[in-house]
Amino acid sequence: MVIQYWREYRTYYHIGLDWGLSESAVCRIVYKIENILIKSRKFRLPGKKELWKMSSQEDLVVMDVTESPIEKPSRNQKKFFSGKQGEHTLKTQVVIHQKSTTIICLGHGKGRIHDFKLFKNSGIKFGELLKVIADKGYQGINKIHQLSQTPIKKTRGGRLTKEQKKSHRELNRLRITVEHVNRRLKIFKILDYRYRNRHRRLGLRSNLIAGIYNYELAL
Repeated sequence: MVIQYWREYRTYYHIGLDWGLSESAVCRIVYKIENILIKSRKFRLPGKKELWKMSSQEDLVVMDVTESPIEKPSRNQKKFFSGKQGEHTLKTQVVIHQKSTTIICLGHGKGRIHDFKLFKNSGIKFGELLKVIADKGYQGINKIHQLSQTPIKKTRGGRLTKEQKKSHRELNRLRITVEHVNRRLKIFKILDYRYRNRHRRLGLRSNLIAGIYNYELAL
């Protein structure tokens, strides 16, 4: 029932019709199972500490931010409005190991927050020899971590050189893995469709879904 709710994101009422239960009973069961899964610790992500431990020059991590639309908030609407998406959203920062595509950790923020500020608020620290790749939203990260790379931002009216374009293609080839992971996560429509529940519950659910993704990856 919980997997069905995450995957299809239909209302409790309609899922209750499938299972012969009331809307309130389905709600209680979903919350109960989610809490059991969290307490079991079987679907925990490696976490931010793992990034600090990773110091091999062969390791490479990729970061990206994905957004989940939400219903228009009754308060503090500006904090949730994403200029990029043109609607109210919640942001999720995804950090993966590039080679294995394992999700290492997630970070969450309101739609208006800039990607780089979301990164700084997340408190992530990288091992000194760990290489990091991110998109243009993380401009300035190399001042925090020297072995990080982002696409070169083109100046207004300027053009990129052939070498810069080649560098962009190489970065995109490596960074595309996190886009594939985001696509896999959004198979669960609760992360893709307009989120109707309490905002703080989205972080718990996205971590559980990411943990299930890692679990299936390890099989």
